[in-house]
Amino acid sequence: MTSSLINSASVDAAITSRMSTRAFLSTPVERAALEHLLALASRAPSGTNTQPWKVYVLQGASRDSLVDKVCTAHDALRADPSLASEYREAYDYYPEQWVSPYIDRRRENGWGLYGLLGIGKGDKDKMHAQHQRNFRFFDAPVGLMFTLDTIMGRGSLVDYGMFMQTLMVAARGHGLHTCPQAAWNGFAKIILPHIGAGENEMLVCGMSLGYADPDDKVNDFHTPREAVASFTHWLD
Repeated sequence: MTSSLINSASVDAAITSRMSTRAFLSTPVERAALEHLLALASRAPSGTNTQPWKVYVLQGASRDSLVDKVCTAHDALRADPSLASEYREAYDYYPEQWVSPYIDRRRENGWGLYGLLGIGKGDKDKMHAQHQRNFRFFDAPVGLMFTLDTIMGRGSLVDYGMFMQTLMVAARGHGLHTCPQAAWNGFAKIILPHIGAGENEMLVCGMSLGYADPDDKVNDFHTPREAVASFTHWLD
């Protein structure tokens, strides 16, 4: 009984302490540790055990080179918005039209983060710089790119979400932090050739992984969650 309670508490702690970390230390993560985390993540469920995930791990020169390429494209896109037509996501992560309560939560999240960082609504330069932090993996030493075979159906994205959540919770259990990032998706035309993905692969998203910087105030930002009663319907 005691062992069960300890394990339950550890799992609860890993889940509740997971957050989108936006500032990392440069401390490297050993390959053996990454392989262990990915092995744990591979235990995630998938429809008929298809296991549709494919992971690319970027460290060192490969990571830094991708950062340079995408940051350059991000700057060019700001200078010339007409370039947006060149950067298309493979699937719609967000809705074309926002409605409540989702738009309200999105705004609360955005302005809560920017408010903490002292970025006002008109601070376009600061907004651009903060957004570009995504494409620097928030200084994490490890960048992950996740792809999916285009022949697979939309249900595989559900499988992928479970895989990534398992990976992120496992990372917390080993003292690491993560940040899942759909921001990379628009730059798939740069990313996929860089990582050596096949023509049949689409980018699902990216992720930063490493040790959180405890002294950076951005990591004080914790998003709220709705109460269970607000999203649950009990049927007797």
